[in-house]
Amino acid sequence: MVDLVLFWHRRDLRISDNVGLASAQQLGSRVVGLFCLDPDILQRDDIAPARIKYMLGCLQHLQQAYAQANSQLLILHDRPSQAIPDLATALNAEIVVWNRDVEPYAKSRDRTVSEALQQSGIAVQTYWDRLLHAPGDILTGSQNPYTVYTPFWKNWSRQQKADPLPSLEKARGLTAAELEAAEKVGAGSLPSAEGLGFVWDAPLPQEPGEIAAREKLNQFVESAIFKYSERRNFPAVDGTAGLSAAFKFGILGVRTVWAQTIAAEGRCYSDEARDSVRTWQQELAWREFYEHVMYFFPELAEGPYRPRWQNFPWSDDRDRFQAWCEGRTGYPIVDAAMCQLNQTGWMHNRCRMIVASFLTKDLIVNWQWGEQYFMQHLVDGDLSANNGGWQWSTSSGMDPKPLRIFNPASQAQKYDPEAEYIRRWLPQLKSVDTKYLVTGQIPPEELDGLDYPAPIVDHKQQQRYFKELYQQTKTT
Repeated sequence: MVDLVLFWHRRDLRISDNVGLASAQQLGSRVVGLFCLDPDILQRDDIAPARIKYMLGCLQHLQQAYAQANSQLLILHDRPSQAIPDLATALNAEIVVWNRDVEPYAKSRDRTVSEALQQSGIAVQTYWDRLLHAPGDILTGSQNPYTVYTPFWKNWSRQQKADPLPSLEKARGLTAAELEAAEKVGAGSLPSAEGLGFVWDAPLPQEPGEIAAREKLNQFVESAIFKYSERRNFPAVDGTAGLSAAFKFGILGVRTVWAQTIAAEGRCYSDEARDSVRTWQQELAWREFYEHVMYFFPELAEGPYRPRWQNFPWSDDRDRFQAWCEGRTGYPIVDAAMCQLNQTGWMHNRCRMIVASFLTKDLIVNWQWGEQYFMQHLVDGDLSANNGGWQWSTSSGMDPKPLRIFNPASQAQKYDPEAEYIRRWLPQLKSVDTKYLVTGQIPPEELDGLDYPAPIVDHKQQQRYFKELYQQTKTT
């Protein structure tokens, strides 16, 4: 056993059920955490202020958790390839441990950091933590990665799942002299979002920190999970877990989450309840499917999976795209969803599908514009899940259905039949008759004085036009 182990947190901002952190405690008599505010990430053009504020809130809670475990979480603000070897060298740490990631940038960054550490004589240990089954563990009969969800789920669901791991305890941290040495190489205090150049004044849609996430999970599996199937698609209803940001930053250990679903299965009082638990488990598998796909097909981060979409003739009308961004398309269900995103940093999943289909199939705007806009605003913005969702909606991804077009009116009529969601996010339309709101056919005289536009496109006409373009790409 070595004296000091540094554990590098990234998207695993918790001390419980953390594979790498639990392993670090087995490797060393002292364990100290670190987090690196990477300028190569913070300066990208797809960073959401709400997401940064949520992350910093989680880091604040993580620092408190380390203090309770008698250790520290050090904060660095520099490129990891420089900052982490410098810190490890200054502290005479013999090993640095972290959990692996599937994203292309993370994989490249980790190789660079690993090489720099090993050149300095410092050992590296890495583990899989975010997934119940690591990439390579779930393969087809021919030992290839899955490119379709349903067979992936069938295989994934049959495999034994690991049990949750214990929390970090009695970690023993740095001495006063070592803390001073850490400060000399850049370890400092946790900055504010504003200090990093990000402003988010609205309340966060999900409370930061491991304790809050655990409480929310407990509440969900005690009640709402048993009605998840029937309630999850209605945006006016609080029928989802509300844990997407926690999953993004690894605030909950996935083994803990899975164990909670198994316990919920044991409390099911009907077949409907059991089906609902299973449906939520399938959502966990969807998240893992997209992470596996991103790991094996990193080119997805840059473009479509299906070759025919490489040169699709998008119209890319900037004015229409801006209207979509601002929630000014004249389609109430679309505009309500965009207003929810802009005002809260979050959007209901059913609505994500509706607005994505509308942008690509009605406005004929490149899905990557929408993908980036989501990442610039979502508190739970995650490359794998966001990219997977957009490619699913566009029909450019790993989806056996060749073409999928959502009708905004039929979607609203089915999932917001009383227009509760529409009225919540478009209060200027509160007095408009429900049948007009859910069909999107508001009479011109009703629009007078409401500060709301007429539809910027005709859905049926655009649907025909899109299908024509689609057929053209099929034959070229």
